[in-house]
Amino acid sequence: MTSNLKRKKMKAIGFKKSLSIDQDQSLFEFETKKPEPGKRDLLVRIKAISVNPVDYKVRQSAAQDEELDDPKIIGWDAAGIVEEIGDGVKHFKPGDEVYYSGDITRPGCYAEFQNIDERIVGNKPENLNWQEAAALPLTTLTAWECIFDRLRIRENSGEGKKILIIGGAGGVGSIAIQLLKNLTRLKVIATASREATRNWCEKMGADEIVNHHDLLEQMADHKDNVDYILNFADTSGTWDAMTELIAPQGGICCVVNTTENVDLNALKNKSVSFHWELMFTRSMFETEDMIAQQKILQRVKELVEDKKIFSTMKKQFEGLDADVFKKVHKLQESGKSVGKNVIRY
Repeated sequence: MTSNLKRKKMKAIGFKKSLSIDQDQSLFEFETKKPEPGKRDLLVRIKAISVNPVDYKVRQSAAQDEELDDPKIIGWDAAGIVEEIGDGVKHFKPGDEVYYSGDITRPGCYAEFQNIDERIVGNKPENLNWQEAAALPLTTLTAWECIFDRLRIRENSGEGKKILIIGGAGGVGSIAIQLLKNLTRLKVIATASREATRNWCEKMGADEIVNHHDLLEQMADHKDNVDYILNFADTSGTWDAMTELIAPQGGICCVVNTTENVDLNALKNKSVSFHWELMFTRSMFETEDMIAQQKILQRVKELVEDKKIFSTMKKQFEGLDADVFKKVHKLQESGKSVGKNVIRY
């Protein structure tokens, strides 16, 4: 039997045209060359991946105008085993179990194997299985960077202050609640509208849960005194509410593009700082602090093993199969997803 090291080909899931997920060729299986690790790369044999909103957004937009010559492989959350290492790798060796999110400029993890720069990889938490580990990287890095890098909240700070998370039951909101409750003293208020999402936010540790459909009414007592806002759901639709709720000299961090113009001037009188967060920035531009993501994942590994943080995996699926991926994309697109959806290969 041919070993993985000797194999020249691999199976992958991809697309050539941006199509509705109900269409046959929206995602399809194909065979392609197994990648070889470049400088600082780990070649990882993938065991499980999780699907994020960025997956279907890229699928819907990357090939709208014309069909691609070669199938595009997406996916940015994975856990697996290091198969080979490239020149210059310092922190990992073949056989290491790892977890990571990816680099949006490179082929993704909807495949048997993937090359990934070691600077954005962490050792998999030992007490998690492949699926549980794959649920964490992208959302954890996003939440961590929002809290500690963009808003510059210090660990163990925040006594007497509050933070509002818009979209508390989603993948990023789920881990943000846990990080805030374990590493800061802030009061955490999360938005959720359905019973299932409210229960999930409560399970994650939120101190208070409000309905985002009537946010200002629900938070009438908090006008002008929410110190920080993390918006993981609807930047444009909640802009006016955020500008009213945020405290003078507070901070807002958003991850979702605006769908219409917003009035940035509304933040001026309160001297509010506004931040964008994109988890891919460090890898996309190879910033000098790119290895910070490795350090974050290693820190989270410790928190998970100490049972202070737990996986946000909610639903599991099985198989490197186009129909399975279509099913998960459809769930993500529905807006009804809670926590993380994971696929085991």
